[in-house]
Amino acid sequence: MREVAVAVIGGGIVGMCAALELAREGEQVIVLDDAGRLSGSSANAGSLHVQMQSRFIRMYPDQVPGLERSLPLYVAAARRWAELEKELGTSFELKASGGLMVAETPESYEFLARKCAREAELGLDVAMIGRNELRSIAPYLGDSVIGAELCAHEGKLNPLLANRAIREALLALGGAIEGAARVERIERDGAAWVLHMAAGAIRAGRVIVAAGAGTGALLAPLGLRVPTVAEPLHMNITEATRPVLNHLVQHAERMITLKQLASGHVVVGGGWPARIEAGHPTVELSSLTGNLGLAAHLVPGIASLRLLRTWAGINTTGDGQCVLGEAPGCPGLFLAVPGDAGYTLGPLVGRLAAAALRGGDAGFDIARFSAARFA
Repeated sequence: MREVAVAVIGGGIVGMCAALELAREGEQVIVLDDAGRLSGSSANAGSLHVQMQSRFIRMYPDQVPGLERSLPLYVAAARRWAELEKELGTSFELKASGGLMVAETPESYEFLARKCAREAELGLDVAMIGRNELRSIAPYLGDSVIGAELCAHEGKLNPLLANRAIREALLALGGAIEGAARVERIERDGAAWVLHMAAGAIRAGRVIVAAGAGTGALLAPLGLRVPTVAEPLHMNITEATRPVLNHLVQHAERMITLKQLASGHVVVGGGWPARIEAGHPTVELSSLTGNLGLAAHLVPGIASLRLLRTWAGINTTGDGQCVLGEAPGCPGLFLAVPGDAGYTLGPLVGRLAAAALRGGDAGFDIARFSAARFA
């Protein structure tokens, strides 16, 4: 049986960033990746979310208080992305130009105004913008939009560039990555942990579980309850066009995210449902037509663009908050599950998990994110 000092279960943005932080500290670390099965990071559209998403508020109203307590993490997470881009000396095409959540009715505008006031109380850089000012900063929006909430912290990046740069940096530091390495069972072995896979087992002194939606099922045999659920979502990308969209665009009532990459391609997402078929996220025709129809309604200038590709990925849902820190009653086993908008939180959650494993302080008290709250 192979032995390693630290194993990270999950090769998404959280697991890779946790491993990168550990490798920088000289730790012997291996990432065990499930080759993209039910992946989120490799299918992500690259939005950097900070303000509370109306979709989350509408679907999980009971979880809003927990999300509010987590808002400082989102501000720090957006900042961490910019730091990481500089540290790696490469470009993620990161652009922190702000995010607009738009309203088409007076009722929606009032909803945003209440949300904006609450977020300002909690320290976010947000402001309400009326129709006239909105026309000056976002002339691409359709006439039906009457106002918006602007969050200065938000932005966008190219996840393909970011994922590749982080992976290459980890390998350059001596970190190891194994694909098609699905951990099926975790077992305690004295002071260490044995990770069982189809191709064999690995014994690790310490383990970080960054398995996203698969975390709950992996931990259940250990008597740990972490309610993670795989939520398949739909995304699209159009052909390239001239610069049109300066902001990350969302809607106060309807599921949509819109942004334009540096290449000129427009990425359309925002939570339209997909399905899991034969173990893989699969697109739904109704989501494709509905998602693109809403995008063309909000930004008429992109209506004539051709669709290049459509795909589905996995969002992990839980109770809206991160799950972080050493697992209760399981010394040496650490959890790293981001809250809502997991890709945004990825590098920060990876850093916090790595710090917890090494007994350090990454600047946040993570005690309230312990899995003990589910006991």
